[in-house]
Amino acid sequence: MAILALEDGSVFHGKGFGASATSCGEVCFNTSMTGYQEILTDPSYKGQIVTMTYPEIGNYGVNPEDIESYQPHVSGFVVRELSPVVSNWRSSESLDAYLKVNGIPGIEGIDTRALTKKLRVRGALNGVISTENLSDEEARQQAADWPGMVGADYAKVVTHKEAFAWEEHEQPNEEFTLPQGADSSPAPPPLPPADIPIVAFDFGIKYNILRCLRRHGFKVQVVPATTTAEEVLSYQPAGLFLSNGPGDPAALDYAVRNVKELVDHGLPTFGICLGHQVLGQALGAKTFKLKFGHRGANQPVKDLESGQIEITSQNHGFAVDDNDLPDEVQVDRINLNDQTVEGLKHRSKPIFSVQYHPEASPGPHDSQPLFQRFRDMVAKV
Repeated sequence: MAILALEDGSVFHGKGFGASATSCGEVCFNTSMTGYQEILTDPSYKGQIVTMTYPEIGNYGVNPEDIESYQPHVSGFVVRELSPVVSNWRSSESLDAYLKVNGIPGIEGIDTRALTKKLRVRGALNGVISTENLSDEEARQQAADWPGMVGADYAKVVTHKEAFAWEEHEQPNEEFTLPQGADSSPAPPPLPPADIPIVAFDFGIKYNILRCLRRHGFKVQVVPATTTAEEVLSYQPAGLFLSNGPGDPAALDYAVRNVKELVDHGLPTFGICLGHQVLGQALGAKTFKLKFGHRGANQPVKDLESGQIEITSQNHGFAVDDNDLPDEVQVDRINLNDQTVEGLKHRSKPIFSVQYHPEASPGPHDSQPLFQRFRDMVAKV
């Protein structure tokens, strides 16, 4: 048996899978139908117990190619039904086995619709998941005692501790192609020369972001979250990239200071997710916590300049407050579900950012042209 308890006193009982462990975190939900392995290994989920709204999870197993970072980061995993069968030619192990190896507890057999509705009505709630012998009362107390996400700096926890050049990281960068047979597999398109050097701040960066940057001809130097502006400039970059990541953006005062210095220096800058929030603060805005966040591969975003609608992949629990933006910064994208800020653009400087994930791993590909926009912007400076 397994238990999931929330800070409001709610308790869900189900069947445990994955590791024999007890873990606290913020309970959230993700509406994606696929991509659970990418979700598990997304550093932005540090400190969170993820509930999948799609009813059956695990049917295609896990493989070593689809990871988004060096390890899984979720605190726990909640599903309606864990598939009893793993069937995919790329699978190397089951989801259950993968979570066991990585020390992550999972629970299946609970009413995920009821849980999701509770989170939508009440907002994100702290919780505890346990596949050990934990009583209801002990679980409720641990959930109530967990300090929560506000004020938490998880970027320092998940960031790579040393700087590295992406192409030396032994990760494939070519577009994925589906084999059609021993002699008929299509060759991936060749990579362009890496002719534009940039620095990427790693606040919890996803590997597919780095792959996309490389596919657009960037030579990427990845640096830890606490890297100073002076150290960044020592690499003589032509541009600056600010990555996604977990936790409360208001806790990253050191990053805000460094990014402000680099922006004032004139570096063309592109931010995604937490990077967007850090950039917003560097430009004078504030951030706030959303009621239950945006997590899934089906979030509608409107480009206010073109009127185009993008279906986007998102994972964040905080947002930029547009009431505090200076006149020289404009909101150029909004979320159509709740009208929150999804994109910023400086009116005179080569700076822009989005709250969502144009690398879309998992997710739709509507937003991939943003990487070309960044390259074109850097090339003009």
